[in-house]
Amino acid sequence: MKISKMDMSPMLNAYPDSVENNIEGMLGFLQKEEAQDIFGSFYILPSIFNTDLDRGFSIIDYNLNEIYATENDLDKLKELGINLKFDFVLNHASVLSKQFQDIIKKGQESEYKDFFINWNKFWEGKGEMTEEGYIQPYPELIQKMFFRKPGLPILMVRMPNGENVPYWNTFYQEVRYDKVQEQDLMQALQLQYLTALEIAKMVNDQLEKGVIPANVELGRFEKYKKQVVEYVESHRKYLGQMDLNIKSPLVWEYYDDTLCTLAEYGAKIVRLDAFAYAPKEPGEKNFLNEPGTWNLLERIQQLADKYELTLLPEIHSSYEEKTYEILSQKGYMAYDFFLPGLIIDAFEEQSGEMLEKWAQEILDKQINVVNMLGCHDGIPLLDLKGLIKDEQIQRLIDTVVGRGGVVKNLHGQKNVYYQVNATYYSALGEDDRKMLIARAVQLFMPGKPQVWYLDLFAGKNDYEAVRRAGAGGHKEINRTNLSMEDIEEALKKDVVMTQLKLLRFRKNFPAFEKMNNIKIQAVGSTICFTWENEGYIARLNADFRTYKFKVEGIEPQGDTVFNLEN
Repeated sequence: MKISKMDMSPMLNAYPDSVENNIEGMLGFLQKEEAQDIFGSFYILPSIFNTDLDRGFSIIDYNLNEIYATENDLDKLKELGINLKFDFVLNHASVLSKQFQDIIKKGQESEYKDFFINWNKFWEGKGEMTEEGYIQPYPELIQKMFFRKPGLPILMVRMPNGENVPYWNTFYQEVRYDKVQEQDLMQALQLQYLTALEIAKMVNDQLEKGVIPANVELGRFEKYKKQVVEYVESHRKYLGQMDLNIKSPLVWEYYDDTLCTLAEYGAKIVRLDAFAYAPKEPGEKNFLNEPGTWNLLERIQQLADKYELTLLPEIHSSYEEKTYEILSQKGYMAYDFFLPGLIIDAFEEQSGEMLEKWAQEILDKQINVVNMLGCHDGIPLLDLKGLIKDEQIQRLIDTVVGRGGVVKNLHGQKNVYYQVNATYYSALGEDDRKMLIARAVQLFMPGKPQVWYLDLFAGKNDYEAVRRAGAGGHKEINRTNLSMEDIEEALKKDVVMTQLKLLRFRKNFPAFEKMNNIKIQAVGSTICFTWENEGYIARLNADFRTYKFKVEGIEPQGDTVFNLEN
């Protein structure tokens, strides 16, 4: 089942703790009269599972995180008529997963020894062994590969026999060293107590400053250095996301078990996170290689069919690469990563021309999409390459940054990364009228609209959250945790209540039940969308110069039952 007769009503998107401290907070909002009968789906981000790093995308296992949610909470969402969308992370699992911990404990005796990618086995005979114990692949075999961080994507993991083995690690990693206790050091190295006490203090002071064990200086106790370093390294701990070996039968058992679990929770849609990184071959791309990516997707689809799940593959690539079109041709839904930037561009250029062009392409090519304004990541502007001019893209980046957004530079290079981090409301200059037109356009575009909770409440850039998060905390600018008091205050605002009215209209008016009779026309700064189904007509007229819009809902007998304008 690729494209099913999926409910195309609006979908809420949030973390399980985006309101108050757990899913009960969002349930409290959804149970309010103002939020009734608006959302048909809820995309809950993966910190709802047992996770560690990366706000949930480093998954230990798919058991519910007891701090954030219970199965009873999920049942209450079902009682509200809301089905669920969850993430399935195909490329990696946490170092703290039972599989990787078994490898650390048992080494080559572990049944999971091939569950993750042993870097040296992968590159055996295809590079030179370094003094550090990992293979440096021949340059021609990695020239097509894209690494998300400086250097090779490896984490050196200590085995029970003391050997350090490199494992493929595309994303996050962290190595931690416990504080050395003098009594443990005394017993392990057969030291006198006061000697162990002084060495422990020196080691701990330097580790706190970020000195790696091999570079620790012990002064007059230098003769013990080799033993001390060995002791510290033997007790190191890890955090990180280790890449799975999709050639292992055990990985496919894990995939099957995971999809079964998500279906039991009430999932109807499963977003495939980072799946295009999973297929790897020496000399080929390690992102979206062909045919490996499509072969993997087809095998996952066969598993998903057993549980009646619709897959939503997540791939960021430029418009000119046409990946969205390939997904559609293969029968899958795709993310409309172009719409957020096109709407901002329409305001800046005071023209609906490019929106009309893109909407018409979706209709003509019958591309099934989930669209959005904001999300838990950034606003994807570089995805527009090939759809609008490069200088327009740069102006959009400059505009959003000028309004307080943050650009992450990958490998120290500007504009290599595809996102600008900002709330969508702030990206629009915190203008209520622009926010409402943006929402109205999203709801009239062909596709299933996904609504980031902070956009709904007109959230502003959260600089304090970025500061608290420290290095790498740029994404927290758009992840503010709201209290119920914040929600109550937001519900007093016209920009919030009008969005809710639009969303309820989008979910319930019969004109939106079919997407095979939509007309779009742009003239100058205005754009008009018309949906029609069995005599029901829904129409939006929006002007990107005056920031005015009008939405109508007309019944077959010609009566206007919904009229909203600003």
